[in-house]
Amino acid sequence: MSPASGWVAHIALQLEPRAGRTVLARKQQRGPLTVQRAFYPEGAPCHLYLLHPPGGVVGGDRLAIETQVAAGAHALLTAPGAAKVYRSAGALAEQYQQFAVADSGVLEWLPQESILFPGARLDLKTKVALQGRARFIGWEILSLGRPVIGERFDRGCATMGLRIERDGQPLLSERLRIGSDRSSQSELQGLPQIGLDGPSGLRGWPITATLIATGASAPDLDAARAAMSAEPGFALGLTLLEDLLVARALADQVEPVMHCFRKLWRCLRPRLLGLEASAPRIWAT
Repeated sequence: MSPASGWVAHIALQLEPRAGRTVLARKQQRGPLTVQRAFYPEGAPCHLYLLHPPGGVVGGDRLAIETQVAAGAHALLTAPGAAKVYRSAGALAEQYQQFAVADSGVLEWLPQESILFPGARLDLKTKVALQGRARFIGWEILSLGRPVIGERFDRGCATMGLRIERDGQPLLSERLRIGSDRSSQSELQGLPQIGLDGPSGLRGWPITATLIATGASAPDLDAARAAMSAEPGFALGLTLLEDLLVARALADQVEPVMHCFRKLWRCLRPRLLGLEASAPRIWAT
């Protein structure tokens, strides 16, 4: 589809263990979504950088990312820069992310933040399907406007859906709608929306973020809390839902949240995956 009517882009990745390391065994793509060549900074795990060459998402775009991690494989996915969702003339932008991890497989989904410009209209759905002893660590960080220049997300709407399941049974399922664009109620199934301000909204903070780690226990939660013993300077909560460790943040800037989540990842990765943290090279640029 032409950019005038919105990009339709789809990428499907299949990762498998071969000869002692994880390889990108198969890649199918349509439209402007791709990955760079695989990196192996720590041996067996495969580091992949997801690319969206247009540089941003606009109304009418439809993006789909599907990743399958085979038994015994370990993949870390990140991106070289923030995702940007620009002002829409009326159409909805849709992004669907589906991750399937087989028994004993590992997936780390560690993207940069997504920035919603005022007037953007986005429906983002993320599903993580785990089998057996599969492990997942991932986060999503949303910037409503660009607070560094004093810009607020004072028009438009965003709906974020997150579902994590194991062996077909839900572990976590939630959906959040933010904004002031009531014209999209029918498109987004009439979900009630919350605003940026007030105790029932985001209390004026433009950054909302969630980190999820599976296979955790009470000692892991204690370790994560100890790692965050210093006051982070924003609202941060950590809890344990069965074996899901969940961290949630509300802040006025992206950088402190990203720093905090990376610190939590460095704390949890050795405990949950048996590997010391090996930061993707792109994070240092």
